[in-house]
Amino acid sequence: MSLPTDAAPRLEKDDRMTKLYACLGSGNCMKPWLAMTQLEQNFELNLLDVLKGEQKQDAFLAINPLGVVPFLMTSDGTGIGESNAMLWYLAEGTHLMPDTAPARAEALQWMFFEQSKLEPFISPARFFSHILPQERDAHAQEIAAWQDAAGPGLAHLNAHLANRKFILTQGYCVADIAVFGYVHVMHEAGIDIAPLSNITRWISDVTKTKNFSPLTQLGTAVQRAA
Repeated sequence: MSLPTDAAPRLEKDDRMTKLYACLGSGNCMKPWLAMTQLEQNFELNLLDVLKGEQKQDAFLAINPLGVVPFLMTSDGTGIGESNAMLWYLAEGTHLMPDTAPARAEALQWMFFEQSKLEPFISPARFFSHILPQERDAHAQEIAAWQDAAGPGLAHLNAHLANRKFILTQGYCVADIAVFGYVHVMHEAGIDIAPLSNITRWISDVTKTKNFSPLTQLGTAVQRAA
């Protein structure tokens, strides 16, 4: 994908709609994409090929100096990094944001948990098992270690979901999207989902929420509009 060479980290107010820079197959990129899709928000999707290093080219570095995706450029020209920060921003003022301060704190707790106890292990194991399967043998020991490291976090999530439909008792919210991103593809990381019956049920329930779109649909259209 080619990006404009005159791109800048900040745009003039209302110069263009919200833009999401993402790559195919990423659980982190799925999070803001799914939130905007479910909220029926106008946005422009810009795909980068991270395997070819497009995120490190000057054109994109002018937009996000850290050279990583996902990256959200809001309609007023504000850039937001980190998938869960994007989710929090997008959920503001919508039904995806929990109603009370304690519930919002609980949602943040699970979003932090996802980034510390789940994603750091599921993501790399999946990358070398599914995204780059030709590298699986070379990273076999690391994959096994990542799979083992994900176990306690997944067990905690599975126990938490035993008596509730979604992560918060009030219902589907930003925390579910955050955790769903990589947990729903744990099988692609070589992690057996069969013993995690509550997670399996929760994944099914998330896919039945209004305007849900699966990860495989990310990139099938360059724009989602209300």
